[in-house]
Amino acid sequence: MISPLPSDAVIAVVGTGAMGAGIAQVAAAAGHTVKLFDAREGAAARAIEGLRAQFGKLADKGRMDANAARAAGERLVAVAELSALADATLVIEAIVESLEAKQQLFTSLENIVADDCVFGTNTSSISITAIGARLQRPERLAGLHFFNPAPLMALVEVVSGLATDRAVADMLFATAQAWGKVPVHAKSTPGFIVNRVARPYYAEALRLAQEGAADYATIDAVMREAGGFRMGPFQLMDMIGHDVNFAVTKSVWSAFFHDPRFLPSLIQQELVDGGFLGKKNGRGFYDYREGASAALPATEAPQALPEAICVCGDSAAARALAQRLISAGVAFTTAGSNDDGRIAVAGAATLYVTDGRSATRRAAELGVASLVLIDLALDYATASRIAMSAAGQCSAAAANDATALLQAAGLQVARFADVPGLAVMRTVAMLANEAADAVNQGVCSASAADAAMKLGVNYPQGPLAWADALGVATIHAVLTHLGQSYGEDRYRISPLLQQAFYSGRKIHG
Repeated sequence: MISPLPSDAVIAVVGTGAMGAGIAQVAAAAGHTVKLFDAREGAAARAIEGLRAQFGKLADKGRMDANAARAAGERLVAVAELSALADATLVIEAIVESLEAKQQLFTSLENIVADDCVFGTNTSSISITAIGARLQRPERLAGLHFFNPAPLMALVEVVSGLATDRAVADMLFATAQAWGKVPVHAKSTPGFIVNRVARPYYAEALRLAQEGAADYATIDAVMREAGGFRMGPFQLMDMIGHDVNFAVTKSVWSAFFHDPRFLPSLIQQELVDGGFLGKKNGRGFYDYREGASAALPATEAPQALPEAICVCGDSAAARALAQRLISAGVAFTTAGSNDDGRIAVAGAATLYVTDGRSATRRAAELGVASLVLIDLALDYATASRIAMSAAGQCSAAAANDATALLQAAGLQVARFADVPGLAVMRTVAMLANEAADAVNQGVCSASAADAAMKLGVNYPQGPLAWADALGVATIHAVLTHLGQSYGEDRYRISPLLQQAFYSGRKIHG
């Protein structure tokens, strides 16, 4: 087993913006002398001043021993020339996202540092292989991708290019662990793990908005309150900044030779072109300017509960619905297993969980005109909101009966247009599919993909573990139906998911 760098190894950080400063804080707290260099005059010294103040705040709050905080601050050293990094054992760059700038930096460093000095790049999207192409010893270079803010976010992607020495990647992995992080190995492909696998979270929401499924606030609320995601996709894009988020999407799409799975959105392009960049300048999907009204999700008005209610089958949704009705004191009957997957009948309405077909198509194929679909929930027992859609054949009275049933179970109902897969289900299916494709292409392991998405972007569950919990057959059906509905290669099913489906095995073995 390869050991981490010893605490007496000198770490150099080039670039002292938010990411560089955060990485320096992590390394200094771990016991290393950290040399900071920035081409901007005085920037390194200012960064150190801020970091020492941060260490002081941590000590004041009792989150760090006062002596340890003082010592960590003293281990930070500003240098004015790259030549002062000659004794570094590891150099981590966190400069501008430019291939040329990074190549130029590392080629300059090769003439300064020792032959056994390791290079780490904090790039989030540029090929490690391309950065190392001009180096005399590209085997010493690997990606060391921290997430912002580096002191708080646990994930570090350790990314290997074609020339990266495995021992270098393993040493960086062990070092990140020693620094209190959770590292994952990844192969250098566009977006690595997180920025690749996360694309559907934005893309499916943008497509829903483009199709008029619901407004931004309603989609966000469903993703939070039913899906369990910490932030809705439109909130998150506003926070990241549309210039940044759109640029990453375009970069990944271009790097994959315009694969339709990563197709950028015209809606987001319009925002960028119009200067609506999100919270950073006051307007994005939402209006953040002083005096602006908060956007609220659309919620169905209360409906009268029908007399006849029957909960059907033994699915997770049916069991949770029954328990919620019992807790609310609502009387109902039950029916055992059923052939068509219905979870309840309420008055004139028959309810099903979406399987990727539109309600209208499913009603026609089942011969059930009064068909209503509900979305996936992370946990039907605790969700506070659910998305619902009704078939075109469904009467208004039947839709109201379904709404009343869900409301009686303590759920706020968000009425969506009849779009295939609704919101949570189609998003989870596409996240699982993209994670599966990354695993199938050797980018990372299944456990690394799940850890990366939970720790890097705070998903409530790893997408592959989520697929196993739902059943791979469910994910396969949703993707199949989405592909049939749209007729696009965007929804093609990963070979790994297909293998799991046809073998009857879980993705995690």
